[in-house]
Amino acid sequence: MAAFEYTALDAQGREQRGVIQGDNERQARQHLREKGLVPLTIKAVAERKAEAGASKWQFRRGLRVADLALMTRQLATLLGAGLPVEEALRGVAEQTEQARLKSILIEVRSKVMEGYTLAAGFADFPSIFPELYCATVKAGEESGKLGAVLQRLADYTEEQNTIRQKIQQASVYPILMLVVSIVIVIGLMLYIVPNIVGVFADTGQELPTITLGLIAMSDVIRTYGVYVFVLLVIWVIVWRRLLHNPEIRRWSDEKKLKIPLIGRVMRTLNTARFAHTFGILTASGVPVLEAMRTGAQVMTNIPMRDAVQTATGRVREGMSIYRALQDTNYFSPMMIHLLANGEASGQLAMMLERAASIQDKEVDTLIGSVLSLMEPLIILIMGGVVLLIVMAVLLPIFSLTQGVGL
Repeated sequence: MAAFEYTALDAQGREQRGVIQGDNERQARQHLREKGLVPLTIKAVAERKAEAGASKWQFRRGLRVADLALMTRQLATLLGAGLPVEEALRGVAEQTEQARLKSILIEVRSKVMEGYTLAAGFADFPSIFPELYCATVKAGEESGKLGAVLQRLADYTEEQNTIRQKIQQASVYPILMLVVSIVIVIGLMLYIVPNIVGVFADTGQELPTITLGLIAMSDVIRTYGVYVFVLLVIWVIVWRRLLHNPEIRRWSDEKKLKIPLIGRVMRTLNTARFAHTFGILTASGVPVLEAMRTGAQVMTNIPMRDAVQTATGRVREGMSIYRALQDTNYFSPMMIHLLANGEASGQLAMMLERAASIQDKEVDTLIGSVLSLMEPLIILIMGGVVLLIVMAVLLPIFSLTQGVGL
């Protein structure tokens, strides 16, 4: 039985949209007519998924991390109450208000009813359910602890969403202050400076160098400002496309790791993601090598990802986990010591979770430090720019006043 998205008219002529199940499109249309609806369009969810395959960002845009966390928590709760997987999926689909998520859950339920595993159903939508998600669900199904595993996965998803929200909230003020400052300076250069400084230019007096430079910069902005803005937009678009090249992306990520403070934030953030993923999968019963491989995939920095993949190969050859990761030079001594203790005591999953918690706190501290430095830095830079503008305006006035006094 497949899922179909439909558009239909009710008895009052109002347009209705939703998802319905049926063995084929004809049966789905018949179900709609039995409900008193006149079908206008109907399309299988699988077809829509295939159409969106070339632009996966559409699904990512349509589902927030908070919605994924809520869906996971609801599914874990229903499974923990003893409901079969297909009934739990139907319950969550009926509960959610996200039309796209509802259609996806119905499609996953259809695959489960056809005999596929829940992990296989989720794997058909990789832009919504990442590899970590599918691997964890697969481990929960194989171990018979799917409800408990999903609860752990929901905790992880909610934690990541909380960290993201903290970063977004903390960055609102610096970004807003930067934008407002830039707009004010551009406004001064376009409208205020030419009118004020132009008066002194008409007097024929010799203007200070700083004033001449300000006039020249104002003329450049007024004449070529639009072209510069267009070129900047084009450069950003081209650069984003160039980053799709693995070699250019690797070069860019290597340079980012060398930037003071920013590089440390990136290392810590990727380390936290790896530790969380590795810990969740290990605790769920996934083999260590598979857990390390999946943990490497969730790392966004290519050099760090490659280093962990190399370390996975060394572990396969017999090297200890902590020694292989230590040789990458990307992981903190604290995490390495916790891994060594976890391997020695047989409590690797617990030590990984502890290491991930430490890395999360360090990420919060580092991001807070970066943002706290941005605010005074922006104030100093924009204050310096305004000071130069004021000096460029006042110096001719002082020169004119002195000339009159003589």
